Amino acid sequence: MKSSDRYRVKLKELPAHQRPREKLIKYGPDVLKTPELMAIILNTGYRGETVLELSHRIIKEYGSKAIIQEKNVARLMETLGIPSVKACQIVACFELGRRFFQEEPGKMPTLRNPEDVYRYLEDMRKLKKEQFRGLYLNTRNKIIHDEIISIGTLTANLVHPREVFQPAIEYLAAGLIIAHNHPSGDPNPSDEDLKVTRQMQEVGKTMAIDLLDHIIIGDDKYVSLRDRGLMRA
Repeated sequence: MKSSDRYRVKLKELPAHQRPREKLIKYGPDVLKTPELMAIILNTGYRGETVLELSHRIIKEYGSKAIIQEKNVARLMETLGIPSVKACQIVACFELGRRFFQEEPGKMPTLRNPEDVYRYLEDMRKLKKEQFRGLYLNTRNKIIHDEIISIGTLTANLVHPREVFQPAIEYLAAGLIIAHNHPSGDPNPSDEDLKVTRQMQEVGKTMAIDLLDHIIIGDDKYVSLRDRGLMRA
């Protein structure tokens, strides 16, 4: 037996009062941590991971805000290495939450400046893969939709304008902010970052949908291309 295996405890081996489902029944959902709630949804582990290990990995690798907004089952399967059943469980779970609660106007954050964007997307700084997000805003700068557009190294070839602006049309957005993280921790923009930004700006002008900013998130810091004067007027 590997030494690391001695510290891996299967769910059924935990004392009853520590198991997520039993805790939920006895104490209610408020006492459960996010991975414990995820474990209840997934029910079982996968390929050598216990359900709690799998739940912790999913939240850590994908980011809590990102996975709430994810609707693409195939992307979840590929990025996290999970089967279709578990990917469908995750998407269906959060879709239910969206339908019941997200339509409340007061729940939509308002993004007044780059600092607001960074605080909203702060969990992206810990992601080990680059994630490209689109934040779609109404005329009052409230978020009306948040979408993961791509996962992987950001290039103009990877990010197609259609994928960026289609949600803007669908949700009748007045403007949008794009953002991505640098797993290296250095948020300074690369030449490719600038190329992607300019490409999106040109498309936005054609469609009369303002690209308000491009935020790059590093380790405990960020860069706003708008503030840096790196976006065309």
